[in-house]
Amino acid sequence: MSDTPFGFGLPPEEPEDGDGKKKDPAGGGQGAGGQGGAGNPFAGFGLPGAGGAGGADNPFAAMFGSLNPNDLGAAFQQLGQMLSYEGGPVNWDMAKQIARQTVAQGTPDGTKDASVGPAERSAVEEAVRLADIWLDGVTSLPSGANMAVAWSRAEWVEATLPAWQQLVDPVAERVGTAMGEVLPEEMQSVAGPLIGMMRSMGGAMFGQQIGQAVGVLAGEVVGSTDIGLPLGPANRAALLPLNIEAFSKDLGVPKDEIRLYLALREAAHQRLFAHVPWLRSHMFGAVEGYARGIKVDTSKLEDVVGQFDPANPEGLQEALQQGMFQPEDTPEQKAALARLETALALVEGWVDAVVHEAAKQRLTGADALRETLRRRRASGGPAEQTFATLIGLQLRPRRLRDASRLWASLTDARGVDGRDRLWEHPDMLPTASDLDDPDGFVHHEQADFSELDKMLGEAARGEQDGKKDSPKDDPKDDTDK
Repeated sequence: MSDTPFGFGLPPEEPEDGDGKKKDPAGGGQGAGGQGGAGNPFAGFGLPGAGGAGGADNPFAAMFGSLNPNDLGAAFQQLGQMLSYEGGPVNWDMAKQIARQTVAQGTPDGTKDASVGPAERSAVEEAVRLADIWLDGVTSLPSGANMAVAWSRAEWVEATLPAWQQLVDPVAERVGTAMGEVLPEEMQSVAGPLIGMMRSMGGAMFGQQIGQAVGVLAGEVVGSTDIGLPLGPANRAALLPLNIEAFSKDLGVPKDEIRLYLALREAAHQRLFAHVPWLRSHMFGAVEGYARGIKVDTSKLEDVVGQFDPANPEGLQEALQQGMFQPEDTPEQKAALARLETALALVEGWVDAVVHEAAKQRLTGADALRETLRRRRASGGPAEQTFATLIGLQLRPRRLRDASRLWASLTDARGVDGRDRLWEHPDMLPTASDLDDPDGFVHHEQADFSELDKMLGEAARGEQDGKKDSPKDDPKDDTDK
């Protein structure tokens, strides 16, 4: 898991000058660390702003430090983007820009993003094809991937941003609304421009934060379903060869086996989300339900608004980062969190159990890879920090091992078909309490909702057929009466 904090600034690595060379790090500090940095309104955006020689003679030195013309132009351009934004609660254009910049800088180990070559694409396609063949023998759900793709980190960013938008917009909308409500009612009529500017900046701040988070995440994920949610396009199994290479280091397992094991996990996730039609909306709905219960700390926001200075956006940035979002301690919020955690555990537990069954006799490193990935998920992973920063939500499947054991026990007791039939209706799935007593769940009779759905469907069709066959009223009948 990356230690990189998710702030709002641009990535810390110095950009290239127009001549293609790196700037001299000694040429100017960043933020408040250098002379004049405290007066730099753009310090929060990661632009160099330390004061230099001649500051006393330069009337702009106190405001802009030693920004060269290129830096000054970039600063004004970014400020202009923030203030002119009129879209939704998150500036997703800025989010994409920041994510791409973060990806371009590479990961802390120095690995830079690169286009995927033909050999790597072929290896991923072959791994997913073989994974689907192996999964056919351990699950009744058919293949869910119409296509296998190998993505670069930048391609992962592009492909997953629509899903991030669906996940983040609800809480960002709450913050945008709160920004307009914290001003006294008598001031709101005359503070329209200020409210509009703050909402524009809020959208940009969220865009910067989620952009940096997604950019860091792109350097660590190995597929499109690492966090248990379907982030990529439907029916498309995706792996990231560059990140698989980094993941493989020091594991002592052949790279081909690692790629195949990860392809099994990706393909298993795709089967679930493709053939359990309610699951995708159930998972995203659980996140959205949790977000609706997020309480914005309006007292802190009021303090920020009262001290808001358009030339000093750091205050708003810090407020967005430091504890403004607090889950409400209500039964509804607890239920939403439990629903999400249980759903994550059941999905990840099913994938873990099915993949282990498919790989244990075929891959020598199956047990080691299973344990490595279990620990990776149980420790939270990079996505947990992303969501904890944005809305206080952790995507950790806390009961992964319990869920995996329950699915394995169901396979022994009911067979593959009986186990997978539980996905036909959400009310048939194990609950959080069932994870406490897996034997009790495995051996008790389960209601068959498929028959009920069939009966209701037939009844509805019969009613429609009856309406079609019923004779229309004859005007002559009225004259005979």
